[in-house]
Amino acid sequence: MEEIRMDLRIPDEKREAEIRRTAEVLFRLNQTPPFSKERDQLLKDLFTGGLGEGCNINTPLYMIIAENLHIGNRVSIGPYFKCMSAGHITIEDDAQIAMGVSVITNNHDFYDRPVLTIKDVRIGKNAWIGANAILLPGVTVGENAIVGAGSVVTRDVAPNTIVAGNPAKPIKTLDPEKFQ
Repeated sequence: MEEIRMDLRIPDEKREAEIRRTAEVLFRLNQTPPFSKERDQLLKDLFTGGLGEGCNINTPLYMIIAENLHIGNRVSIGPYFKCMSAGHITIEDDAQIAMGVSVITNNHDFYDRPVLTIKDVRIGKNAWIGANAILLPGVTVGENAIVGAGSVVTRDVAPNTIVAGNPAKPIKTLDPEKFQ
């Protein structure tokens, strides 16, 4: 996965405007009653990068740049979902993300800390991310994979694989024929 470098000392008006827009919409969304038409509209307003049909997204949420999130159909996201989204985050159809999950696309250069190092994250179709798991920059979680609760994912997770721990390691392979 290609790394992008962004020097935060260089002004970027478009990025700053999206950070402000995201913060303002998130504030309203996180204060809006669940199951209201206003909440549904705010979710559409927030996820300008794409929000699929039939999603169940619970608040509160926290993210930096909402336009960098791309959410497929029938995705379920639990409360306290956090994204450091300088890079793109793609969540494919039917993925399930439990409460307290963090998805991080950026880090800082070890020696020049105002420089962000950015790698996109992808969560595959029908993947399940357990509560309080952390996905680090550049990770792909494959189709039907499961990330155990509290795991720290530092490397790609193969399709049909269960990983757990810190760092997350494979613990079981699932039979892809059993998925409907």
